[in-house]
Amino acid sequence: MRRGAVLLPLLLVSGCLVGPDYERAPPASPVAPQYKEAELPPGAASLFRPAQPSDGADRGQWWRVYGDPTLDGLVAQVDVSNQNLKVFEANYRRARALIAQDRAALYPAITGTGSAQQTGTGGLRGTTTTGGTSTVRRFDSTVGQFSTGGTLNWELDLWGTIRRQVESDSASAQASDADLANARLSAQTDLITNYASLRISDDRKRLYEATVAAYLRSMQIAQNQVDAGIVSRVDLVQAQTQYEQTRAQLVNESINRALLEHAIALLVGKAPSEVSIAPAPTQLTVPTVDAGVPSSLLERRPDIASAERQMAAANAQIGVAKGAYYPQISLGATIGFLSAGLGSLLQLGTAAWSVGPQIAGTLVDGGAIAAQVQGARASYDATVATYRQTVLTAFQQVEDALAQQRILVQQEQVQRAAVAAAREAERLSLNQYRVGTVPYTTVVQTQAAALSAEQTLLTIRLNRLVASANLVKALGGGWQQGDLPPPVPIGGLKQANPAPPAFPPPAAQSVSSPGR
Repeated sequence: MRRGAVLLPLLLVSGCLVGPDYERAPPASPVAPQYKEAELPPGAASLFRPAQPSDGADRGQWWRVYGDPTLDGLVAQVDVSNQNLKVFEANYRRARALIAQDRAALYPAITGTGSAQQTGTGGLRGTTTTGGTSTVRRFDSTVGQFSTGGTLNWELDLWGTIRRQVESDSASAQASDADLANARLSAQTDLITNYASLRISDDRKRLYEATVAAYLRSMQIAQNQVDAGIVSRVDLVQAQTQYEQTRAQLVNESINRALLEHAIALLVGKAPSEVSIAPAPTQLTVPTVDAGVPSSLLERRPDIASAERQMAAANAQIGVAKGAYYPQISLGATIGFLSAGLGSLLQLGTAAWSVGPQIAGTLVDGGAIAAQVQGARASYDATVATYRQTVLTAFQQVEDALAQQRILVQQEQVQRAAVAAAREAERLSLNQYRVGTVPYTTVVQTQAAALSAEQTLLTIRLNRLVASANLVKALGGGWQQGDLPPPVPIGGLKQANPAPPAFPPPAAQSVSSPGR
């Protein structure tokens, strides 16, 4: 009997759970077996393939596929100093603290009090006269009072309301961790994009410098022609105009580079004055990224994991709302000691105590609880729609980046041929101008076309670098579902961490508990 009495509260605490249990349902429609835009360009080799769950390779430092040591050092600083990531990390720690706070409600709360008071009374008791002097005598009395006691209160989680709240908090904490991973991936991608733009800016400056030198030689040729009386000064003025305009472009490129360097400083959490990146030729290799199969995307995107965990948190809130239908039962006990002396304070004769259960429930509320349950269900439905939209957006981003990766390779091949033709036209026109067979306007036009073709080629190369970074980001970088922290174990709840739900989940995601 005693053993049964001891186990009774534990059985009550691990009792039934109101509200729907969160279950990961089978897919309502199949996921495409492959991406529409997944065809690799002819002859392209896959330099990066997302790691499979069984791989033992380090998936974290995915940016090393670009082969630039300076970039590797910069990206490593994102985790250390990026202030936006610190915000997400603090939000995750706050979410974990909320779990501990709500989980504490599963256990008894004990409070203690104590006081010491000294009470005095006084008044005139009489006067005496000695040698003609009257003396007033005052008599005072004091009484000490000491008290101490304690109170125990334990709300029995008969209907699982508290456990549902902890379940919701645990899922929210996992979503917060996934948000942190997604913010880290975004910061890394932004850094790679800005760094690639900076290196292309360096290449563009070298192009302008070489073009300025070439235009200076052309201007000297025009000067010689004018001095020989072969052409008018119009040719010389045209050459000077083109020369100065290109010099202006060279100066303007310095502004663009400075802004990119400042943006990189912000991403690594430093003031712009602390970051200086020396100009250098672009060392970035452009990887061709293999996207794998669409079904693996659900396990590799932290934003998808966050949306799925928010569904689980919202589902648990339905149970929290339903718990208000049922009465709250708590066990309470108090004991107090009151004595006039500190030495006799804890004696049995000075004690007063009480113990017993309490029950409280809502009898009439005008439909308030029902409205709260409906609101919780609506919130859950909203998270389902958000999850579906997140998955659809993820597939779109992968398809977009794959299309860019494939088409930009072809565009670069065509553009390189255009650059070669433009440079040849420039050379021929300048030679023909020397012998007087074409006007200088022809030289100006061919030189401008050659410069424009070179600029377009650099832009395409930058677009390829950005597309590769966006594709890796769309595939989740090196993240996978197993990187989520495990859920908090709670008695009476199924706290496994299975594979993510298939897409799209059916509208009736919630399955009611037996008998509820």
